[in-house]
Amino acid sequence: MSEIAAYRLLLASLALATGILFALSLMVGPAGIAFSDSLRALVLGGGGDETREAMALVMREIRLPRALLGLGIGASLGLSGAVLQGLLRNPLAEPGLLGVSASASLGAVLAIYTGLSAAVPLGLPLAALAGAVIAVLVVQAMAGGGGTLAIILAGVAVSSFAAAMTSLTLNLSPNPFAALEIVFWMLGSLSDRSMTHVWLAGPFIVVGCVVLFRLGPALDALTIGNDGARSLGVNVARVRLFAILGTASAVGGATAVAGAIGFVGLVVPHLLRPLVGAVPSRLLPASALGGAVMVLAADVAVRLIAPDRDLKLGVLTSIVGAPFFLWLVWRARREQA
Repeated sequence: MSEIAAYRLLLASLALATGILFALSLMVGPAGIAFSDSLRALVLGGGGDETREAMALVMREIRLPRALLGLGIGASLGLSGAVLQGLLRNPLAEPGLLGVSASASLGAVLAIYTGLSAAVPLGLPLAALAGAVIAVLVVQAMAGGGGTLAIILAGVAVSSFAAAMTSLTLNLSPNPFAALEIVFWMLGSLSDRSMTHVWLAGPFIVVGCVVLFRLGPALDALTIGNDGARSLGVNVARVRLFAILGTASAVGGATAVAGAIGFVGLVVPHLLRPLVGAVPSRLLPASALGGAVMVLAADVAVRLIAPDRDLKLGVLTSIVGAPFFLWLVWRARREQA
């Protein structure tokens, strides 16, 4: 089988897995609706019957938003991780490196702490988006034209500051229930999300993913180094700017409605890179589909493993991702030895 044919087969397999898991996400839940009834309720609605109206409400307002967010958030995290690893030429790069996730979490935490989330229906996700925007502005201002190392250092500084301020907010919270809500939100989850959250995060995720997908050819050129890419006509500074903005838009929108879901952007590109011939432009669509597969699968799993305990999505992805991260560090150390 040729390399191109193998790549197309990989994409087709990932797309099929994404479709199957999206359908499972629509079917799995405590309501216990039969497969045929759930599809009928989703497509046709209630038709005036009380039972079918209840089914339609569950499908359209609870399960469909959850499945759509799982698809979009997973794709944005996987794609962002692939872009940042190609841009920084660092196998340990992931979306959290820019401080976007930590700053979005800080914005949401402040919304809960100040009572904004209770006073304004969309106060929490809007505050999280504001935190993500501020983070990318600060990172870009600090990095300037300093190159890859400056971006990494600026991102680490912003992440550390946001994490410290989040801890301070928890420490000063006089209300234990608010503190508990903050902790639960930071664990990451897709439960209790509505179509309002989809419409809020969707445009940011779509715009960010479109920007990131367009960087494929430039990332291919960057594999030979910045100087080599410039000799091919690539504006390295512009690619860097669009990578930061695209990641901020996609990951900021995802974090704003779902909380922090870690390790997807780190694990997925690494698993798929050997299967695409280490070509960055080929890795981008594969990582987007792979990220969607991982998040949808994890979200289905949390509903099956502990349906009555509300196991958080970010907890499960971290349980899978953390050992993989340690293995990457161990392998890198062996290669340098």
